[in-house]
Amino acid sequence: MNPRSIKVRFGCRDMRNSRVALFDGIEEGGIRASSSYSHEIDEHENERAMEGLQDRVNLLKRLSGDIHEEVDSHNRMLDWMGNDMDASRGILSGTMD
Repeated sequence: MNPRSIKVRFGCRDMRNSRVALFDGIEEGGIRASSSYSHEIDEHENERAMEGLQDRVNLLKRLSGDIHEEVDSHNRMLDWMGNDMDASRGILSGTMD
């Protein structure tokens, strides 16, 4: 057996174990009943996860706003440079004539 086939075999076993862990507690027709304590922990974890996601969304919103402002300022600068280059071209053209 070559090392690659060993990796593949262990990878498949790990994948099966992940699936079992992911779907642990789910029975046909619904989720197994759990204790109220477990439910409270899940709710608390969900709230923390939602707060974390909200913080990330707010950060991304601020970053995208900053990027938008930067792009706008660069576009204005490029427009000014383009206008200046057009003016220079006109002056040089007149000088060459």
